[in-house]
Amino acid sequence: MKAHSAQRVVRAQAAESRPSPARLYALILFMVLSWALNFVIGKVALREIPAMVLPGMRIGLAALCLVPVYLWDARRGPRQRWTWADAPQLAIVSVCGITFNQFFFIAGLSRTSVGHSAVIIALTPMLVLALAAVAGQERITPAKVAGMTIALAGVGALQVSKSSAAAATPLGDLYAFVGTLAFSLYVVAGKALSTRYGSIAVNTFAYWVGALTLGPLAWFERASFRLSYLSAAAWWSLAYMAVFPSVIAYLIYYHALAYMPASRVSMFTYAQPILATLLGFALLGEPVTPSLVTGGALVLAGVWVAELRA
Repeated sequence: MKAHSAQRVVRAQAAESRPSPARLYALILFMVLSWALNFVIGKVALREIPAMVLPGMRIGLAALCLVPVYLWDARRGPRQRWTWADAPQLAIVSVCGITFNQFFFIAGLSRTSVGHSAVIIALTPMLVLALAAVAGQERITPAKVAGMTIALAGVGALQVSKSSAAAATPLGDLYAFVGTLAFSLYVVAGKALSTRYGSIAVNTFAYWVGALTLGPLAWFERASFRLSYLSAAAWWSLAYMAVFPSVIAYLIYYHALAYMPASRVSMFTYAQPILATLLGFALLGEPVTPSLVTGGALVLAGVWVAELRA
């Protein structure tokens, strides 16, 4: 009887600590909006901060913000201790997931439109599935092959229209794709590390590696760039990019995973390229071309098909 009573108390406490569906969905919506707005804010920051400088500044500030998050997470329970044997893998994973990803994301954003960049980054789940299959973590299925084919056709469709050539270029789209591929490698290669050390610990380490490797790139802009030249809008844009999509939205994502399946949380991310495109149109005046609509629809459809029974 006492055991049953204790179980009822535990269930009651768990139910009380569980956030209401309305609050949980509101947080997820805020997360998706934060990620979508990041593309537009990045465009604003690039008006004053060179593409070689912005990644290091953003990641350096985000790394500082993650330190108290890491210390808070470390107090929640014991994790496996860091070992030097994992250092090479941690370094490689960090360079892929942060250094290469952020360098090519910003380089791509400076040469393409918000809509193109957001649609290409929406390929991430499909690329993760493909790389996981190569690594033996996933099984190749007809649905995955079909989804990859459809999504790649969508990327090809983005290159058809010439009406938005001033805002979107093939080189910018290529950079965005390389950055997305680098992050997908980070997800697959870092899976075992996250299991051992925890995702927050691995991400904090990765951000610090990213800050140390991206920071020196500012040297190439030393002749023309000065921090004192930046306006308040540039500083606020930098702060937003470092804090909201890199830290707050990331914490919301893992908070949501504690209360709902990953597949359901991922479904909400399908809205990210749509929101980003609409925000780019509304706030920056970027055109919404037929090729962007067609390519975006094909990419989202391909990702959805590839994730069927993934």
